[in-house]
Amino acid sequence: MELYVLWIVVFLALSFDFINGFHDTANAIATSVSTRALKPRVAVLMAAVMNFLGALTFTGVAKTIGGGVANPADLEFGVEIVIAALLAAIAWNLITWWFGIPSSSSHALIGSLAGAVIAGAGMGSINASGFTDILKALLISPLIAFTAGFILMWLLKKIFANASPHSVNKGFRSGQVITAMFQSFSHGTNDAQKAMGIIVFALVAAGIQTDMDVPLWVKISAATAMALGTSVGGWKIIKTMGTKIFKIEPINGFAADMGSAAVILTATMLHLPVSTTHVITSSILGVGSAKRFSAVRWGVAGRILIAWVITIPITVFLAMIFFWIIKALFL
Repeated sequence: MELYVLWIVVFLALSFDFINGFHDTANAIATSVSTRALKPRVAVLMAAVMNFLGALTFTGVAKTIGGGVANPADLEFGVEIVIAALLAAIAWNLITWWFGIPSSSSHALIGSLAGAVIAGAGMGSINASGFTDILKALLISPLIAFTAGFILMWLLKKIFANASPHSVNKGFRSGQVITAMFQSFSHGTNDAQKAMGIIVFALVAAGIQTDMDVPLWVKISAATAMALGTSVGGWKIIKTMGTKIFKIEPINGFAADMGSAAVILTATMLHLPVSTTHVITSSILGVGSAKRFSAVRWGVAGRILIAWVITIPITVFLAMIFFWIIKALFL
């Protein structure tokens, strides 16, 4: 294995992490920006710092990504499979970012890795139990987040039913600064680990290491790439998340951030990769439904749902194409 091929993997993985950072910045700060709890540039800088800290804190999700979809040590073209997966995931992230669609970077990466493994080693190389566990987490977590957002908003409505709207908004606007920090930290604990996991996958496939432990240089590199990407900001997606689903007030933003951050951090503790985009969007939908069901722009929600549904099949197909191109040109 030529060393430069591994450096290509590292470069692509960190590029994915960078793109994930600006693609998913909206997840952490859309509500606090839309309610003017934080100025956009301050929110982005805060999100970058908290993403960095979150990315350095845990490694369980990275190990799940590294060995959950397939066993990299058993793959003949493991490094090439990773390259194809990363190219497909990056391409889909850029396409959805350009059109302002809050699709899932996690779905893109998982779908791409599965597609590249199938193209490079056959369906039998997929770790059925591990892959199924990952899909369950990706599918169930939005439902939990919707429920959490709905319940939190319902409770807050009951508690502050007789308070003046001005006082409530002023208090929760300040509270949103804390929840935005919590949101950004939890985002870093889960999303940055996916790039770490894919780098470790390549290191094991290349025989550089034999276990799924994440080297320190991988953790620091991935955390830095995500933080830098976050600092760029994904303004198109922020607009969709923060204004187009329903009109968010500070109390709504507080509930949405708390609900989704709690779900993401719980998943991280359980070593499960989840889609932060799906979780946060679902929490916003739950909060909006508790506020007033008709207040939610369900047409926008439907278009977002379509992007969720098609991401994995499209990235599976894209990764297969990229692998076949790599095989035809270099293998």
